Amino acid sequence: MSNPDSFIDEVNEELKRDRLFAAMRRYGWIAIVLVIVLVGGAAYNEWRKAQDRAAAEAFGDQVVAALDVTDPDARRDALGAVTAQGDRQGILNLLIAAADLAEGDRPGTLTALAAVENDATLPLSYRQIAALKRVMIGGADIPADDRRATLQGLAAPGGTFRPLALEQLALLALEQGDRAAALQQAQALAQEPELTDGLRRRVAQLIVLLGGTQPTDLG
Repeated sequence: MSNPDSFIDEVNEELKRDRLFAAMRRYGWIAIVLVIVLVGGAAYNEWRKAQDRAAAEAFGDQVVAALDVTDPDARRDALGAVTAQGDRQGILNLLIAAADLAEGDRPGTLTALAAVENDATLPLSYRQIAALKRVMIGGADIPADDRRATLQGLAAPGGTFRPLALEQLALLALEQGDRAAALQQAQALAQEPELTDGLRRRVAQLIVLLGGTQPTDLG
């Protein structure tokens, strides 16, 4: 290679380096910002996880301490003083409902259950179990039409609480004196798959009580 060619190559290399350094000076801050964002984001996620763990532990400690109180009134007050938000508030209201029920405070129980049932921010399973318990505990204090509408929603195919809702629908029909509808509902329930042994026995007893044919498999 001649000296002029070698000189030109060197000049080209210098130009490339100059362009690279110029680009780094001009755009290098972008890479630095990206690194800061990535590192800061990871640190924030870890901090948030730590905060969530601390909040969950604090909530659990408060609930356990409240449940350890032996006096029923004091236990209810201790549960009411627990700090909770979001899903934890739903859990807390279910516990408060149970505490109220244990004290014989049915209005308080129904109020706590309604708070869970009507909170659209809570998981559907929380709201459904609160609705079912409210209907079962409220009984005749809740209009029959309201109970039926709630139970029919819970009895939708594939629902988690479908068997229990169907049982309550049969009992509601019996309460209203419609023995034929109650029997039909109970017989349909007996055909549901995966009934618990206890529920299967209750349904069999109800069918016999209503004059139907006793199922051969009592679970």
